[in-house]
Amino acid sequence: MDATTKPLRIPPDMATYAEKHDIFELFQTLVRSLVVDKPADPIQYLIDMLKRENTDVPRVMLLGPPASGKRTIAKKLCEQIGTIHITASNILKDDSDLSRAALEYTEKNQEIPQDLWIKLIQQRLSKADCVRRGWVLEAIPKTREEALCLQEAGIAPEHVVMLQAPESVLIERSLGKRIDPVTGDVYHVAFMRPESAEVAQRLKRPQSLISEDVIYRQLQGFHREAHALQRTYKNCLKIVDADQAHVDVFAQVLTFVLSRHRSSAPYTPRILLLGPPGSGRSLQARLIAQKYGLVNICCGELLKAVAADESSMGELIKPFLESGRRGKLPHLLTLTRCQTGHAPRRAEASAYVAYLESPASVRNFCFWTNN
Repeated sequence: MDATTKPLRIPPDMATYAEKHDIFELFQTLVRSLVVDKPADPIQYLIDMLKRENTDVPRVMLLGPPASGKRTIAKKLCEQIGTIHITASNILKDDSDLSRAALEYTEKNQEIPQDLWIKLIQQRLSKADCVRRGWVLEAIPKTREEALCLQEAGIAPEHVVMLQAPESVLIERSLGKRIDPVTGDVYHVAFMRPESAEVAQRLKRPQSLISEDVIYRQLQGFHREAHALQRTYKNCLKIVDADQAHVDVFAQVLTFVLSRHRSSAPYTPRILLLGPPGSGRSLQARLIAQKYGLVNICCGELLKAVAADESSMGELIKPFLESGRRGKLPHLLTLTRCQTGHAPRRAEASAYVAYLESPASVRNFCFWTNN
């Protein structure tokens, strides 16, 4: 690295190493935690953070209108990925001074002050189980103001799921909702009945079952805040249609939560073009390489170039090319990659676009790029 040149020239293998070991994401996580938590001793804070068994735990917010299926999806999601299910009710059940202060407001049918509510959420999410296993916040936050307060407190989700369904469907679900008093699971008399007859017999109507007019007003209240919440979490949000089979809704939510967001860190593009003869692979590869400054690799041309060399490697490759047995060449491709000055060696220090001629070449290329 030339320290006299600005900007500093970073060796190409540095980017490859950083991408392989998620160095950029690690620095992003550390800096974000420092800025949010503002520890008195930053060095010791970072050391303690790196000593944790797992700093990359699920942090999910599951939002949606009443009767959209949040509780059912949240419970199944936590069972599947092993995270802690957090709701407004179980936050208030914590035995702490903050929760007791909040209960005084709820007993008087008064709204809990925003700052107290944020401290309660922060207190619950800072406990060891949430730190170690991650969390799923159900129906929190409810407003954009609350979402911004959570961000100021350092509570930032990795994934936000918002369930949506037509109002007529949600009203029908609300009126037919039933609850298992033993487990707290939510069912419906028409859409989601329990498989067990024993569970079906003990289902109860919710004590707070309300009229259709009240449900409609609640839905209107949610819709007023929904667009603002979507803007707040637009970079990590997925909207899921809840008016479909429960298993399909859960599958979409689970797939999204298990996915990783594209990092803003630099990365090395690697493009593989496949297609039958005459499909324009070589032309497209050449145009892509020219536009984005990539190394253009044709495996067939590469092998021919090596075979034309008056070298021991070329002599090894010639019989395979003459007999058309390119599928038997993975070890030779690896040797070519390591021992010659052709395109593969340059590709190690840069991005590349490659196009292949046959399924056998695909196997060769996969072997080549993974070794």
